Amino acid sequence: MQPDYSDAPQNQILCVDMKSFYASIELVKRNIHPLKGYLAVIGDKKRKGSVVLAASAALKQKYGIKTAHRLYQIPDREEIILAEANMGLYLEISMKITEIFNSYLPLEAIHIYSIDEAWLKLNGSQKKYGDPFELAVKIKEEIWSKYGLPCSMGIGPNMFMAKVAMDNEGKKSGLCRWDYSDIPEKLWPLNLSDCWGIGSRTEKKLNKIGVYTIGELAQLPLEYLENKFGIIGNQLYYHAWGIDYSEVEGHFDDRKKAVGRGITLYSDYTCLEEIKTVIFNLAEEVSKRVRQNNLKGKTVSLALGYSKSENKKGFSRQLSLEKRTDLTRDIYQAAVVILNKHYQGEKVRKISLYLTKFTDSDYQQLNLFENDLKRSEINQLRDRLASKMGKDVLYYARNLEKGNIKERIENTIGGHHK
Repeated sequence: MQPDYSDAPQNQILCVDMKSFYASIELVKRNIHPLKGYLAVIGDKKRKGSVVLAASAALKQKYGIKTAHRLYQIPDREEIILAEANMGLYLEISMKITEIFNSYLPLEAIHIYSIDEAWLKLNGSQKKYGDPFELAVKIKEEIWSKYGLPCSMGIGPNMFMAKVAMDNEGKKSGLCRWDYSDIPEKLWPLNLSDCWGIGSRTEKKLNKIGVYTIGELAQLPLEYLENKFGIIGNQLYYHAWGIDYSEVEGHFDDRKKAVGRGITLYSDYTCLEEIKTVIFNLAEEVSKRVRQNNLKGKTVSLALGYSKSENKKGFSRQLSLEKRTDLTRDIYQAAVVILNKHYQGEKVRKISLYLTKFTDSDYQQLNLFENDLKRSEINQLRDRLASKMGKDVLYYARNLEKGNIKERIENTIGGHHK
């Protein structure tokens, strides 16, 4: 049964992806056209097993070298340039590109997906800049004129459509626009692997039941997908019909004020344990970023936004801890205290978790009854293992519970998996 599009988002969302960002910057720095030079960005040129962090568009096309290949796999050709990564420079350019976005749009309309990709909400910009397509062209041309960097763009009525349009048409044409009328012709023919949001494990499960394209996925009933895949089944159904209720909302990470993460759920959550699992996922992400910044926080803030079907908006409350922390357990337990006190069974659609009131993590307030120093060392070791061997090398059992959104959080914040 076809979903009702009258309730579907009717936004003007622009998805921007910088083409081979690191490699393009290195080529421009060498006065070489970013789409014509053969260059690979390497972590360490002295190590044959060093990972390729980025490959230029021409290197990918001619030699098949891509991100995650190894240095020893790169052919020994005179035209191929090897550059060691300069993350400081890449971050600086990324911030300057964000400033270009901000010159046209307010910060709340800018969702930074990663160092080289973002969503921009163009609603309301027509009076000043004309049609959203024209504004996208302005932004694209300014990035090129100022920094000589190419980008791919896609416009859609929601974040999902904009992203899929950019991935599948915008990367070839430079800029495209899809709307709901394009779904049968442009979205449904796509293979599952070509669709953002469908991981390899989910793809294999769908293949086992004879589903290989988005169009085939769209023919499956919502109830069937939810029974078979749980919460992710709800997402699969609506994405197959081009519908996404996610809002343009970025994470923030301000050393002086707060570290936090908010998430809009794909469907209403009413099960208390599933809500707690999402909070745990958020607590794990917040604690990891706090440790990365060498900080400890004292005040935990939890905000819940309710479904449109509820007659109230939700709540935002905070709780101060006895001592500052960077531990997932402490942040989660404080958030649960807030949840148990203020949540009364409403349908939840958005959850946000923040940690504030920071001090440097060198500061230690010891507890006579619990070995927090040992727990902190264990968490830091886990962070290092995840950084070296992959994010799934160790994970909490709670991340296997129904309702968890761990993979979605990890895939939508500052990563380079796309």
